[in-house]
Amino acid sequence: MTFKEYIKPDIERCEFRSSLKAWWRVKFLHEHEYSIWRYMLFLRKEEFYAVRAGKVNRIMSTYYRIRKNYLGEKLGFTIHKNVFGPGLRIWHYGNIVVNAYARVGRNCTLHGDNCIGNDGFGSKSPRIGDNVDIGVGAKIIGDIQIASNVIIGAGAVVNKDFLEENIVIAGVPAKIVKRLKR
Repeated sequence: MTFKEYIKPDIERCEFRSSLKAWWRVKFLHEHEYSIWRYMLFLRKEEFYAVRAGKVNRIMSTYYRIRKNYLGEKLGFTIHKNVFGPGLRIWHYGNIVVNAYARVGRNCTLHGDNCIGNDGFGSKSPRIGDNVDIGVGAKIIGDIQIASNVIIGAGAVVNKDFLEENIVIAGVPAKIVKRLKR
């Protein structure tokens, strides 16, 4: 698999992918989408080279990890490799912290100021399904599981399992507020 094939799901979820003119505007004006895209590109390159054998691939993975971490300090992101499945979408920068042991499925959307982490007592972290939309300020804490096709409301604190698909959860602590028809 080439890197272009590896990153294709992420490209498809970007807002500025549809026109070259929009891409150059975002890059030239250095809008926040460009910085977020660069961070995601470094993250995916770190992952891409990390799974390949050989000294050169280890060096490349380390190089992109350093670039990702440096940019992450500016943006407020701490995301480890191999946590998110393909199709990650990050809307805003600022305070996104994801534990290295968390596992998140395909097509996850982060809106900013999110924490996906352990409960402070061990390394067990959340396991999140596919197509999950995590609202602004939502925190997902502990050894929990969240099903696919779930929307987590802004400011929610999720600290227990939600195994039912097609639901909206919100509140502190989070509870089901709506069932979606799909």
